[in-house]
Amino acid sequence: MDEEIAIIDTNTRNEKLKNFFINNKKNLLIGTSILLILIIGYFSYDAFKKKEKFNLAKKFNLTTINFKPEEPENTVKNLINIVKENDVTYSPLALYFLIDNNLVKDLEEINVLFDELINKTNLEKEIKNLNIYKKGLFNSNFVSENELLKILNPIINSESIWKSHSLYLVAEYFYSKGEKQKAKEFFNQILALPQANNEIKLASKKRLNRDLSE
Repeated sequence: MDEEIAIIDTNTRNEKLKNFFINNKKNLLIGTSILLILIIGYFSYDAFKKKEKFNLAKKFNLTTINFKPEEPENTVKNLINIVKENDVTYSPLALYFLIDNNLVKDLEEINVLFDELINKTNLEKEIKNLNIYKKGLFNSNFVSENELLKILNPIINSESIWKSHSLYLVAEYFYSKGEKQKAKEFFNQILALPQANNEIKLASKKRLNRDLSE
């Protein structure tokens, strides 16, 4: 008797499943098709991004290898275009190459490229902060104290690993201007930081003891 009931229940379930698939055949086909399209789209996009990355790497390498100081025009053009690709690897490298080789003379243009990295490229948090610091370092010989602080404040007002570097840059900026009290305040901020870079902290102590101990 129990076996007969079990067989009936099994047949009933099978019949319900069969009817479900028959009644929902259209929806199931549509759902399966959409899922298949999404999977294909994902892998196609991934392949496209990998190819794009490969092409960008090739362009960067060829541009830098073929760089001729006496004919910099194509190098500058290609590297600026790479910066504007907003790639997390090659856009920063392109900008650093431009700066290290002094290929762009216009200060404003360099700052626009820095902003391209900082504001439009999907950099990791501390890599973004590193580029903010580099922007401050680049501008420190040209801008006023207010402009320098404006650039570096996102780091100074954070717990970034680049905070002590930024404070040191500002402290040295004030020291170079003969504003010793302001410089002293920033050096002391570095010493008070629990996570300050050890080399930066040591350099700050030396500066305070040697030049600002009055």
